[in-house]
Amino acid sequence: MIAANFSEFRTGLKNYLDSVEDDNETLIIKRKSGKGAVMISLDEYNSIMETLHLLSSKKNAMRLYNSIEQMKSGRTVHPKFED
Repeated sequence: MIAANFSEFRTGLKNYLDSVEDDNETLIIKRKSGKGAVMISLDEYNSIMETLHLLSSKKNAMRLYNSIEQMKSGRTVHPKFED
């Protein structure tokens, strides 16, 4: 995670964008008012949105949780596929 004030961000915009996109950095942009913003890559944003969607219903969240618990305890199924 990296941080910059607004002036630093404006001056180094290309470098900050490259860090966010290429190095998967999260950028905190601080303002004098105390407010700020967070910049993440589009891939990271899409990943977060997908996770939120998958966890948006209790039923689906429980299915995912139960699947993870089954995997951790070794209760997995390995289907055999025929050619």
